[in-house]
Amino acid sequence: MSHATLTAGPVFTAHTAAVSVDVDAPTNRAALTIAAVPPLEAETGPETVPSPVSAAPSSSTLKALSLLELVAQNGGASATEIKETLGFSLPTVYRLAQLLVDADYLVHLREERRFELGYKVHELGRALHQQLGVSPPMRAVVQALHEAGDVAAYFAVYRGTDVVVAHVADSARAQRIRPLEFGFHEATHATAFGKIILAGMSVEERDSFLDANGMPAFTDATITSREELERHLERVRLRGVAWEREEFVPGHTCAAVGVRSASGEVIGAVALSLESPRLGHRSDELERLLRGAGARASHLVRRGR
Repeated sequence: MSHATLTAGPVFTAHTAAVSVDVDAPTNRAALTIAAVPPLEAETGPETVPSPVSAAPSSSTLKALSLLELVAQNGGASATEIKETLGFSLPTVYRLAQLLVDADYLVHLREERRFELGYKVHELGRALHQQLGVSPPMRAVVQALHEAGDVAAYFAVYRGTDVVVAHVADSARAQRIRPLEFGFHEATHATAFGKIILAGMSVEERDSFLDANGMPAFTDATITSREELERHLERVRLRGVAWEREEFVPGHTCAAVGVRSASGEVIGAVALSLESPRLGHRSDELERLLRGAGARASHLVRRGR
């Protein structure tokens, strides 16, 4: 294991290892050496001298992940910005940052005195795309729905305990709903693709899912009552299509049909969205296009594609 030293007034140390390392644990400074990686330059000032705060390994892991998420969301951040946003002491920020830099999850831009995402994050993203495994034929189904309906089109999968957006096709005229990017896995009760998958679950599975994820309101139209949702899902099961009208994002309407395995299990969904004023009298037309796309997607799944 290599070690690196971070300077910020007093010397602060960090272990170079996996993210689960207890980076806040006391260390024997006399045993540490400055290796090939030069120390990060800390921002100077009176706030650089607080004593380190001890934390359990699980706490350190969560802190490191919070720091990484903040840098990702903000397109980069300085140590002071991280401190002010997350409430960590600067010594803790420097320790966690050094850990993540050494592991290639962050890079330190010395002249700009800020951190940005490292190259290992790209590898994780690429691996996630590979694991979700949207094949070229499935992408073509989604693209065809987008073009034929002049709508944003989506493919979502039921993965583990989440309903995840795996592929999106849109354009300048028919844009996706902005939260619905690749990897989005929230608001299942308020999205059309989420509803169609919920409707395909057993009562026990659905209760467990909703107990874990809750039913928060996103708009005034969001269904937040379990009883009302059950009545709604019964209609979804009978019709084989789910609609949501401004339940997730104001001004947008979505619809979805299930993608079924050879056993008939709903394992995913094909969905569309558009701005509500553009829907007009197109419900029947869009539903027909959606059902056709769902049938083709299910055929691909049954063929292992």
